[in-house]
Amino acid sequence: MDEELECPNSSAEKRYFPESPESSEGEEDGLPACEDLELNPFDGLPYSSRFYKLLREREALPIWAEKYSFMESLLQSQVVIVCGEARCGKSSQVPQWCAEYCLSVRYQHGGVVCTQAHKQPAVQLALRVADEMDVNIGHEVGYVVPFENCCSSETILRYCTDDMLQREMMSSPFLASYGVVVLDDVQERSIATDVLLGLLKGVLLARPELRLVICTPPLLLGGLSALYGAVPLVEVPGGHPVEVVHLSGAPEDALEPVLRLVFEIHHSGEKGDIVVFLACEQDIEKAYESVCREACRRDADGGELVVVPLYPREKCALFKPPEETEHRGPAPPRRVVLTASPGEALIGSSSVRFVIDVGVERRKVYNPRIRASSRVRQPISHSQAEARKRTLSPTSSGKLFRLYSEEFASRDMRPLKPAEVQEANLTSTVLFMKRIAIAGLGHCDLLNQPAPESLMQALEDLDYLAALDNDGNLSEFGIIMSEFPLDPQLSKSILASCEFDCVDEMLTIAAMVTAPSCFSHLPRGAEAAALACWRPFLHPEGDHFTLINVYKAYQDAALSAASEHCVEKWCQDRFLSCAALRMADAIRAELVETVRRIELPYAEPAFGSRENTLNIKKALLSGFFMQVHAAGAAVLLQQPAPQREQGPPAASHGPPGRCRQRGAAAEREVPRDY
Repeated sequence: MDEELECPNSSAEKRYFPESPESSEGEEDGLPACEDLELNPFDGLPYSSRFYKLLREREALPIWAEKYSFMESLLQSQVVIVCGEARCGKSSQVPQWCAEYCLSVRYQHGGVVCTQAHKQPAVQLALRVADEMDVNIGHEVGYVVPFENCCSSETILRYCTDDMLQREMMSSPFLASYGVVVLDDVQERSIATDVLLGLLKGVLLARPELRLVICTPPLLLGGLSALYGAVPLVEVPGGHPVEVVHLSGAPEDALEPVLRLVFEIHHSGEKGDIVVFLACEQDIEKAYESVCREACRRDADGGELVVVPLYPREKCALFKPPEETEHRGPAPPRRVVLTASPGEALIGSSSVRFVIDVGVERRKVYNPRIRASSRVRQPISHSQAEARKRTLSPTSSGKLFRLYSEEFASRDMRPLKPAEVQEANLTSTVLFMKRIAIAGLGHCDLLNQPAPESLMQALEDLDYLAALDNDGNLSEFGIIMSEFPLDPQLSKSILASCEFDCVDEMLTIAAMVTAPSCFSHLPRGAEAAALACWRPFLHPEGDHFTLINVYKAYQDAALSAASEHCVEKWCQDRFLSCAALRMADAIRAELVETVRRIELPYAEPAFGSRENTLNIKKALLSGFFMQVHAAGAAVLLQQPAPQREQGPPAASHGPPGRCRQRGAAAEREVPRDY
């Protein structure tokens, strides 16, 4: 392998380090003269001036000094571990260096794929890296996240969520399209990342030319060394010093200390934006209302205060520094960003001078005994605390306020986040592993083993769903279910809908419950107006039917609208989330494509008829019977109630779908009538 990479009369440093543009007579800012334009090896076009500007920024990153060491390790070893703290540059620079490596061998083994635990960082990193490489997003650099593919046949570097790479292994078990796999965000301990760490050991044995790069904080080095043995390690120097202020005692649930601290900072006269890390999205909503209300009540001596709620699990933009054109006054307004885990990766602003960390989060923990999830308040980990610390700008001094004591941190905080494989429903994971076993990759070493009780419950659920045969292998039903990027129970409901001639309606329900909530976050005092706007969508048979009404109304509005702006206004006037409905539309399109690809019967929609309503309920029951009480099932399968214009049951239960429309996991309830 090394002999293939040898270039005569060329050192490794010359091969892998782009020569910095040097100033000559008549040049400014270090940009090359027109006659000396350097060509971009990835697209063959001359580099733009922005490339050199960003190159200077990249060279200032802590990881840049380790480029030569990393490239030499990548040449000589199949596995390389890059160890560095958050925001050292490893997520953006390492994949680019891997792309240079693949270019040096003329892509004979494939391109580069870099995984992220969450979709928003994957999208934002792809946009940033495409800019740094001076190429077009969607061409040489792209991204793949659930139900959104921004790649082409020309893509040589793609960012993706870890679950998307895991799904790709079902069709390409040995990842033949890639020469380098970069596993980033390993400290998030997601199920997909842990499974990939185990499966890639077998893939590396089958493909000696494949390279695996693992990016990790120092706290996880021991576990990775035990899993992969002695492999080259590239360590990145620590970050900039930060002033840390600890408050006494354990963290509190109340938001008063946060609000008090925000306004103390605001009236102190010190400049800079504030980032507040809260426990959950519900706290973001409460804090947003409270800060806005308090800002209006207080005088404006401290300057304008702009509150920015950043919901990390919804489609939102990276928090960036304000543009010069965004303000016309003598000074820009101070921004207060309210977010929660995993919002650390979405803070990309150099204007952040203050960070407030409450030290706790609400995690979803699955109980296999009752087949349900609950939100549990837990301390964050030391790795999360360090990531929040690194959101402060390295270019100037900042302060981190931790609303907990040092004693609490040392006594109650774990070094790393708990592994998701030990806290989540494993039914989807076991279905995937059963599918992979068909390709001979059934053995998987995990950093942390799941509880036997969770594995047994997952196997039992798959057996109940007819996904397994008598020998414990995937049945034909199970193979088809694994084709859908959905919870197995929801996949089973879609398959059952083929029998009950309501596939069109079930695909709509599946798309709507998989997408984020279509009902907007309501501003204070807008509840009555929102309920009046939602009333026409309400369906007497339950929330799932209400979601069908919402989607059909959105489709009608989109078809009749003159522009996208008109659709957005239609959604805004009805307190609906246009982004969520667009996502549901994309999800539904992919599900329709899957149904047609595997040639399932697809009946014409007949929504609204009494027979169709009963059939939809039967299809839902086929997948979610484990959450239904016997008496509830008997009531459900009665003939549909006569149509009522307005009134119970749907109207009497508040905003439809607010608590139930979260996908098909056990945490979500089946329709209200069940």
